[in-house]
Parts: sequence; structure tokens; C-alpha cells
Amino acid sequence: MNLWFRLIFMLLRRPWRRPVDGLAVTVIPMRVWPLDLDLNRHVTNGRYFTLADVGRMDYVLRSGAFRAALRHRARPIVGDVWGKFRRELKLFERFEIHTRLLGWDDKWSFIEHRFVKDERTVGVVIMRGLFRGPKGNLAPAELIAEMGLQHSPPLPEWLARWSASCDELSAGLRDEEQAGGAVAGR
Repeated sequence: MNLWFRLIFMLLRRPWRRPVDGLAVTVIPMRVWPLDLDLNRHVTNGRYFTLADVGRMDYVLRSGAFRAALRHRARPIVGDVWGKFRRELKLFERFEIHTRLLGWDDKWSFIEHRFVKDERTVGVVIMRGLFRGPKGNLAPAELIAEMGLQHSPPLPEWLARWSASCDELSAGLRDEEQAGGAVAGR
């Protein structure tokens, strides 16, 4: 439930936050609350992914991606998410989520969320997603062009490899499904 409060709080602050360029970094301040913790009394790994959603919503609203998606009657779809955890966030500590668009390819847009405390990165969440309209997936270049961007920054090699591994996993799952829904390990 506290995530709804965070989302509402972010939306209430939005009118006072300036729009940003599509390649800009958006920053939202947060604090660790009791419901963010696991049994080790630090932010649970799953909570990072959920908090990244709030950062992504702020970015999508401020960058103009939301308005562009509305014009196409498209909705955002998260395809894959990956996280790296470097340090702990403990109860009541302040931190920020720094969100930016890393780039895009023919199908996916790639967004990075850095969790920063005292100017140090404590965790990173990477998401690849797309926008789906009434006629199927919307090409990222089409949507992003409406945000004033023409060419994707070069994707880092590690990001291209990660995206390819996600495609391989998806292909394997489709193959399993076509073979009768076999579940690995049974």
C-alpha cells in the first residue's frame, strides 16, 4: 500500500517539476520505510523493482513519452527487468532514484534506474519495455521521435548481450509452450 502513497506523492509534486529532455536524468528523492524491509532489515530485492516503477512513471510523464503514447493509444509493457545490488539501504535512510533512457532498438526501449545514497550507487535496475497500441507494438523510434529524439545513443555491449539473452529465453519458453507446455525439471 505504501507504494500507492509514493506514486500519489510523486504525482502531486509533478506540476512543480519541469519537463525534461528525453535523454535527461530524472531524480526523485525517497526514504526507506518499514514495509520496504526484509528479514535482514534492509530493502528487499523485490522492492527495488517496484520502486523503479515509480521512478519510471516520473520519467515517462516528464519526458513527454506519456503524451506520445496517448496519441497512439499505446500502453507501456515491461518485457524484462534485471537488477544489481551493491550496498544496503536500511530503515529511514534517504536515497534517490535516478532514471534515464539508455537507448532503443527496433523493438525495445531500455531504461536505467540507479538507486543513489550519499552520491554512491547502491543498486541498479535495468528495464526493457515497449509500447503496445491497438495495431500491435509501436516501434520505439516512432514514439521517441515525438519526444524530440532521432537516433538512439549506442547501446553498451553488456546491454546488447543482456537483451539477446532475454530474447533467447523467450524463444525457449515459446518452444516449450509449443511442445505441450513442458516445465523444466519435471
